[in-house]
Amino acid sequence: MKILLINHYAGSDQMGMEYRPFYFSREWSALGHTTTILASSFSHLRSRMPAVTTDLQHTEEEGVRFRWLRTNRYTGNGFGRVANMMTFAGKLLYYARRLAREEWPDVVICSSTYPLDIYGGARIAAHSHAQLVFEVHDLWPLTPILLGGHASGHPYIRMLQHAEDLAYRRADKVVSILPNARDYMVGRGLDSRKFIHIPNGVPLRREPGDSRSALPEGLQELIERERRRGQFLVGYAGGITRSMAIDTLISAAKRLANEGVTFIIVGDGPDATPLRNYVASMRLDNVHMPGRIPKSSVPSFLTRMDLLAVPWRRSPLYRYGVSPNKLFDYMLAGRPILQASDASNDLVAEAACGITVPPEEPAALADAILGLREVPEACQRFGENGRRFVVVNHDCQELALRFLDSISGSPEDALEPDRHIKLPKVAQLESSRSRIGYKVSKANLGRNVT
Repeated sequence: MKILLINHYAGSDQMGMEYRPFYFSREWSALGHTTTILASSFSHLRSRMPAVTTDLQHTEEEGVRFRWLRTNRYTGNGFGRVANMMTFAGKLLYYARRLAREEWPDVVICSSTYPLDIYGGARIAAHSHAQLVFEVHDLWPLTPILLGGHASGHPYIRMLQHAEDLAYRRADKVVSILPNARDYMVGRGLDSRKFIHIPNGVPLRREPGDSRSALPEGLQELIERERRRGQFLVGYAGGITRSMAIDTLISAAKRLANEGVTFIIVGDGPDATPLRNYVASMRLDNVHMPGRIPKSSVPSFLTRMDLLAVPWRRSPLYRYGVSPNKLFDYMLAGRPILQASDASNDLVAEAACGITVPPEEPAALADAILGLREVPEACQRFGENGRRFVVVNHDCQELALRFLDSISGSPEDALEPDRHIKLPKVAQLESSRSRIGYKVSKANLGRNVT
């Protein structure tokens, strides 16, 4: 089968985020399918950009075939990024006939974060008589409305809404990373039989333990210094963006300034600079933000932490569920996870790999960190559970195969529930969603971890 996967931000291990298109395409190629990723020459998510001189240029990135559309550079989330998106979507539409003729795909997957690629993707699929698949990472335009504060009547938002509604009507199948988005999509015109949930995952067979890269020297020295001080290390690795309440994590660190807890926040993004400035202004010596590190170094960083944090924001957007890559990387590291979330799904509870507290409540985070520090035997069991859960349920090799099976099956196949390993549940900890937060003790954690 010939697959054309359109994803504006697609990258690779060496280039950087985003990884899902690369990992899935690599698996499909290993199965004997001819796979091509069509992406933008510039993305704020990548640490390294491809050398592209002309539109539709071919390159091979770590064994995966790419074609590129040249777009403008930009910083932040302003007009430059919108222009970059419009350029990519416009060129995709312009080159649709040529791409259909040169690639002649059996399946066209429109997988950009925003839905504007559906126009060009639908035209390619029509000219090549291919199946059209729309893959949803985030719900746009809900995401820029609810997280970005954009007005629903803005012309840009209305354009995104038109594209989203068209995608639900035109696509042969809709693959959602979000587990609970079916009803929303049906409300926007999707035939419920077309809905398929394929979560994120990690490439287990490509990440043997001895392939991990060493940490950057400065980060290694920082960790060793904090260890010598006897500090309990709380880590975060990922984008520093609006979806993650890093400010809440820093506020929790402020509460724990004299409690022997150090926070190491690895990553970069549009919110990184103001947060670094805030940490400096507050003179918080227990918060460190060393910036982005190579993808290959992330596993080494995670395994050196005592506890890993996922601080979601409080937003109605998350009633449709979450499936963050960082959470599966955390699980694979075998470390306990502290999540702040009120999303409709709770993978931390499902995997019995940590605890979840209310979002945007620094006191809840701080209390949970101190409680977990007192129960090392529970933390060890949390880590073991998480690793076992991700190995069984979130291997990219299995997910990529399920993706192809799902889009080639009958509509009724899409209605089958996800099959997950059943692990012991962590009993609900008694708490109040008040300023007091979650109280974690050796007694109740030790009793409830199995």
